[in-house]
Amino acid sequence: MRHTHARIAAGTAALALSLGGANIALADDIRMGQELHSDNCISCHADMVGGDGSDLYTRSNRMVGSHDELVAQVNNCNVNLGTNWFDDEVNAVVAYLNAEYYQFDD
Repeated sequence: MRHTHARIAAGTAALALSLGGANIALADDIRMGQELHSDNCISCHADMVGGDGSDLYTRSNRMVGSHDELVAQVNNCNVNLGTNWFDDEVNAVVAYLNAEYYQFDD
């Protein structure tokens, strides 16, 4: 019985460490996504809706209604702007926008 408890405790500790690593990786993605968004997206969005462009994400009739639609929209902008982002960069921008504005469940 003692060995079982030790294994459970070790498994719980490993899970906690891996989740902590996932949170750090997500924070890094969000940070990278914010930088990519600032460098590539804001000027176009500001031209579309004024201000700093964030009204595009918060308006009542926004076009993005799910995580999948957010991914599709970021990919669409990536193609239209010719940014040639890699998948990890697209995912980082999605992570930033989702954390900042949408809060969709993945």
